[in-house]
Amino acid sequence: MAAGTAVTTPDRCDLLLTSAELLFVDGQTTEKIVDALERLGMALGFRTEVFPGWGKLIIRLDNPTGSRQLISSARPAGIHMGKVAATMIAIDMFCTGQIDAATLEARLAAIAKYPPASVLRFAVLAGAGAAALGVIFGTLHPVSLILIAISAGAGAVLRRWLASLSGNLFVQPFCAALLAGVIGAIAVRLQVSSALRLIAVCPCMVLVPGPHLLNGMLDLTRGRIPLGATRFLYACIIIVMICAGLLAGLSLGGVSLPVAGPSRPDELGYDVIAAGIAVAAYGTFFSMPWRTLPIPILMGMAAHAFRWVMMSKEGASLETGAFVACLLVGTLATPIAARLRMPFAGLAFASVVSLIPGVFLFRMAGGLIDLMTLGTNAPLSLLLGTITDGITAFLTLMAMAFGLIVPRLCMAQLWSSPIISFGGSKV
Repeated sequence: MAAGTAVTTPDRCDLLLTSAELLFVDGQTTEKIVDALERLGMALGFRTEVFPGWGKLIIRLDNPTGSRQLISSARPAGIHMGKVAATMIAIDMFCTGQIDAATLEARLAAIAKYPPASVLRFAVLAGAGAAALGVIFGTLHPVSLILIAISAGAGAVLRRWLASLSGNLFVQPFCAALLAGVIGAIAVRLQVSSALRLIAVCPCMVLVPGPHLLNGMLDLTRGRIPLGATRFLYACIIIVMICAGLLAGLSLGGVSLPVAGPSRPDELGYDVIAAGIAVAAYGTFFSMPWRTLPIPILMGMAAHAFRWVMMSKEGASLETGAFVACLLVGTLATPIAARLRMPFAGLAFASVVSLIPGVFLFRMAGGLIDLMTLGTNAPLSLLLGTITDGITAFLTLMAMAFGLIVPRLCMAQLWSSPIISFGGSKV
């Protein structure tokens, strides 16, 4: 316990439970949650064991006077990097004696009230991020980029409005994708969209729940099978809802996604600048503090430039390019996330969002619908195109996940747990 603090057992339990819920709900990686709570429990006079699960977070406390179990119904469905960083810093300060229990309690209460990014910032950056992805995937047509930005911005406002009406986890991505599909279909009918229907697809790519995929993969590699599988399933259901909304919106206008693969601009400068804008957008989605936003932007731009060189100059495949770029980001993000007390998954994914194979995922879903509709009359090219899109999307996502996770696991082995020490304070 920090010097000068005198708290009762119920107060100590409340501190542990509040800290656990803030970290768990807002996207901190599981091993960091366990480590932080064990250190906090030790400072409060407990030996602490943490058993995280979807919808049930259990904390077992032991001390010479007996044992106690705390249970929370928290779900790790959100990402708020500002809350996570502030909570980790507050716990570190308490464990090192810089603040007392009363101050920690006040800080945690204030952190719990941190708002997400404002609606205006959220909508503007969603539009900018989606337009940047449009540039990366091959369109420089001003009207198309404006429509992409308007669609994504309107979808962001719609998501915030729906969040105030319903706690359902899947309504927001479905409705935002539905709106994007409708706007994309109208654009195609008016002949202002490219053949790739990027006006519909790009606003949907900003909805992909990358941090949950990464946290799920991290839990699986750590042997936390139930939690990892549930996180992964949650992310996959969101992706299914996005695909369903997109295809439903397009079908209202009688439009489908084509089989042809996306193009990419030849200029490195376009790609790198667009990648930086996309990273800034995702930093906003995850409520990243402004002062730390340049860090993932620089990492994302460097990673995208590295992939561009690998693919354009060395002839690397899409999967290989994504893997080496994510390997670079994973190596950089591991110590940086520890130093800034931020969730690794949010920081790393924000940096590589421009590499997400969303076009392939959505085209695969559209191809499956077309195959079911046409049945035995489906052309072989449609079947092969759908399979190719699916395999490409799967392999690229796996390459990205392993590229990000492998450096983190290697560094964990190198420095042991806690992973890294900064200024004498292990984090």
